[in-house]
Amino acid sequence: MSQRESAETMGLQAFSWLLGQENLVGVFLNATGADQGQLASLARDPVFLGAVLDFLMEDDARVIGFCDEAGLPYGAVMQARGALPGGDVPNWT
Repeated sequence: MSQRESAETMGLQAFSWLLGQENLVGVFLNATGADQGQLASLARDPVFLGAVLDFLMEDDARVIGFCDEAGLPYGAVMQARGALPGGDVPNWT
């Protein structure tokens, strides 16, 4: 499996986890402007999956909650984000 495929898989896992968080799913939908009728089609979009990971990384508690439940190291979210569209880290030098 390629790095991009692995990142998409993690994005789907994070999306599934997020949908199960009653206190976060509404915040996420408001932040993205998505509605529940679009979720199935958006879940196939690598750009959207990157937005899911971006949303997680806005709050350490979200990263910790997801990673603890998924059995992943905390840095895995950032690594996966870098492999999805728009996730490249800028070079400031």
